[in-house]
Amino acid sequence: MKIIGKKFLGFVFLSLSLFLPAGAQQDRQAKLTLDECIVHAVKHNLGLAVQVYSSELADLAVSRAQEKFLPGLTFDFGKQNQNSASYSWIDAAGEVTSSYMNYSAALEQTIPLGGTFSVSLGAYKNQTNARFQTINPRYGSTLSFSFSQPLLKNFGLEMSRKEILVARNNRDIAESDLKSALLETVYSVEQAYWELVYAIESQNVRRQSLKLAEDLLDKSRKEVNIGTLAPKEILSPQAEVAARKADILQGELLVKDYADNLRTLIHLPATKTVEEIVPADRPPFEKRDISFEEALATALKNRPDLKSSEITVKNRELDFSYAKNQTLPALNLNAGYWSPGISGERILYLDDNPLTGIILGSIPGGASIAMRDAFGFRYNNWSVSLSLDVPLNTVFSRAAQAQAKAALAQELARMKNTEQAAFLEIRSAVRAVQTNYERVDAYKAARELAEQKLAAEEAKLKAGMSDSFRVLQYQRDLAQARTFELRAIIDYTLSLGRLDKAIGTSLDKKNIKLTDAWEVRS
Repeated sequence: MKIIGKKFLGFVFLSLSLFLPAGAQQDRQAKLTLDECIVHAVKHNLGLAVQVYSSELADLAVSRAQEKFLPGLTFDFGKQNQNSASYSWIDAAGEVTSSYMNYSAALEQTIPLGGTFSVSLGAYKNQTNARFQTINPRYGSTLSFSFSQPLLKNFGLEMSRKEILVARNNRDIAESDLKSALLETVYSVEQAYWELVYAIESQNVRRQSLKLAEDLLDKSRKEVNIGTLAPKEILSPQAEVAARKADILQGELLVKDYADNLRTLIHLPATKTVEEIVPADRPPFEKRDISFEEALATALKNRPDLKSSEITVKNRELDFSYAKNQTLPALNLNAGYWSPGISGERILYLDDNPLTGIILGSIPGGASIAMRDAFGFRYNNWSVSLSLDVPLNTVFSRAAQAQAKAALAQELARMKNTEQAAFLEIRSAVRAVQTNYERVDAYKAARELAEQKLAAEEAKLKAGMSDSFRVLQYQRDLAQARTFELRAIIDYTLSLGRLDKAIGTSLDKKNIKLTDAWEVRS
């Protein structure tokens, strides 16, 4: 870094305190540094609020997509009573009554390869007053395991996790978009801040120029009064003073407009306590040497739009891969295993013949016995099957796959276009930094020559070898040279900010994190 002498900057940038009103009006001013304005904009700019909420919604979408792999738990309970008239002496006397109660619990889990696994436990109780029952009441329990796995369509980690992968990519895109919004906000604040500085300092130059014209007018009036100058020679100074006063009025309007622009960006409403923004910083004129290759390498690591475009391509690739998979037949492997258990109160009949209707006694049996048999795998049952589903639309039509392929090709072209635009922006930003630095040196030399020319002409005027018209012309030239030099310094400072935005380093240099923008929601 090469720092230009402070004396030079001190000469060009007159103190802002010259325009600070005294007394109570000064209390209504907000003297802000550039960093303070940027921090205020990051935390209060309403334009960022929309992007912050988009980032938050994208993060919540990831959590929602991940819920797919959370286990599902279901419970069922039912009870039924039936009463009917007895139409046969075999059933019962008068009325047949039966009650049935069942309950079950099931746990289902989606597995990473796209299949599902579930385990369930069901139990029931059945009781009736019908005759000739050998077990009454009757208890039953069944422990079941089931597994289903797609082998073609919807098979694999990528297919089962597609929604999660897309949601994560969208979250990264939202973060990149938020970073882009922050970079744009930082540069907009820098631009508004330095334009306000330029407007205020230009007013200083105009006031200096007006002071020189007024001094010359006073001198001319004195010479007219003592008769050493013709009365018509006073017309030029008078006209110049009026013109420069008009320029100051126009400059004051520009100062107010630039101040309102900055106030809007940082979301600082006009109040009785803060009516005016006064910049506290001056542009640090530091030489910065950076090549296009260096800037490009930095941009490839930091530019959020390039990262966002790259992630969007990944999403289109996922869509295309999913569309290809959906054209496959649905071949599913299904397997099941279940273990039943049964028990109840066994009724003992005469000669073990229920038709006698003579009950000798009973052997108690509870629901726990049925449950024990189920968990003890006393009775083993299993099944394995394959199912094949071939939808005709996937055989004769590939519209979805072709659409996804076209979307991928479109996104690849858009990414290349984004890269080309970034290369052009970076090249232009590097060139602007180099050119604007050289402009400052050139306008510095022009301003120094204008000062020397004005001093020489004023010396000639005192010696009677020049006139007020020439002096006024050299005063205008000096004011213009100072304004051009000031404009060049502001342009160079803005070109540095534009370069930082182009290569994506503005936030790091200002020590701004993405989390800082979340305060804008409140």
